[in-house]
Amino acid sequence: MNAPSVQQHAGAGRLSVMQGAALYIGAVLGTGVIALPALAADVAGPASLIAWLALVLLSVPLAATFAALGARYPDAGGVSTYVRNAFGPRAAAVIGWCFYFAVPAGAPAAAMFGGAYVAAAFGGGQTTVIGTALALMMIVTIANALGVTVSGRLQLMLAAVLVALLLAAIIASAPHARAANLQPFAPHGWLAVGPAAALLVWSFAGWEAITHLAAEFRRPARDLPLATGIAVCVVGVLYLGVAATSVLVLGPAAGKSNAPLAELLATGLGGKVQVLAAVAALLLTLGTMNAYFAGAAKLGAALGRDGALPTWLAAGSRAGDVPRRSLLVIAGLAVVSLCVDVVAGLGPRPLVLLTTGSFVAVYALGTAAALRLLPRRSVARRCAAVALVAVAALCAATGWYLLWPLAITGCALLYLRVRQRVATHADQRDVSHCVKIR
Repeated sequence: MNAPSVQQHAGAGRLSVMQGAALYIGAVLGTGVIALPALAADVAGPASLIAWLALVLLSVPLAATFAALGARYPDAGGVSTYVRNAFGPRAAAVIGWCFYFAVPAGAPAAAMFGGAYVAAAFGGGQTTVIGTALALMMIVTIANALGVTVSGRLQLMLAAVLVALLLAAIIASAPHARAANLQPFAPHGWLAVGPAAALLVWSFAGWEAITHLAAEFRRPARDLPLATGIAVCVVGVLYLGVAATSVLVLGPAAGKSNAPLAELLATGLGGKVQVLAAVAALLLTLGTMNAYFAGAAKLGAALGRDGALPTWLAAGSRAGDVPRRSLLVIAGLAVVSLCVDVVAGLGPRPLVLLTTGSFVAVYALGTAAALRLLPRRSVARRCAAVALVAVAALCAATGWYLLWPLAITGCALLYLRVRQRVATHADQRDVSHCVKIR
């Protein structure tokens, strides 16, 4: 497949720079901020701040790499398209499957993070958590079924409100920060920073998600890098602010909290603020799920178009079209994943690590493709080289959870082989039929 040119797509999309930035902020600044400061602090103590800082710094070259690729090759296939242009259709199918099937695994975890805040505010325990999770899935499915313009406007509103809430939590709780809470700095040893960073990949996954919507921008070559730059600045400041105040204000209790954002608001504003925290959690969760459902739905349609998934999914792959079939598959699989998780009693953490394992694989092949596609001596190519080295370190930190993308790789290659055999047999039958007629 030839790489789509910027000129082919110029003017076809409807997303503005601010809507694109909001989608990026929603995709990256998502449910991680309401739950992962506590999980990372539990793993590495105050030393988890090193992992946060490292991943914020990694975001700069990673985001720049995918923005450059998206501006150069605006296509619904996103990372899959870049990998196809660099390494061929098989590698593209593998990376497309890794992203597409990571979303239904990650969506239940994200939705349960938000549901836990609602349960803390209104009671109801696990029933409230599951009910909220299902409601969130329904809302983002409907929003995306109405088209990317509707979901983009929704995302812009969500981003503005959640940024204001997070800034309020940081500023209000900052006077209660205590330097003594940084001691001991590495209670579980310095090596614990690695596992903490593996957990936090969940918080920083998303720089690749909006590339599937690159063709939906009005002027991809200009708008996508600009939207990315705005998002990198906003996300970096807010993530570091929430992580630092969680450790400095809550102290050792930060690692044991199920709702660190709620505790920061309570400390800073006083009284019971569970309802306000629940609102913030729901906005963050909606923003993340909305962005990922939009990107994954477009990707599924592109994979159907390219033969990496059934052609039935191909409807909606063009700029401006709505990939409703692919969206319904994503939503259905997400509900199934949630049901399996509830029945098995797994909780969100295994789902987080399985999902981040897939995203690390996507980043690895995506940055490697950038080294082959981007112009030599360009700033974007240098960013890709830095990002590839950092992603290799993340692969080592992810450990056994890389078996999940390996399993998906096996399924993708098996599907391609079966599809090729079916096509070959069909061609042979057609030839035989023609011979008989003659």
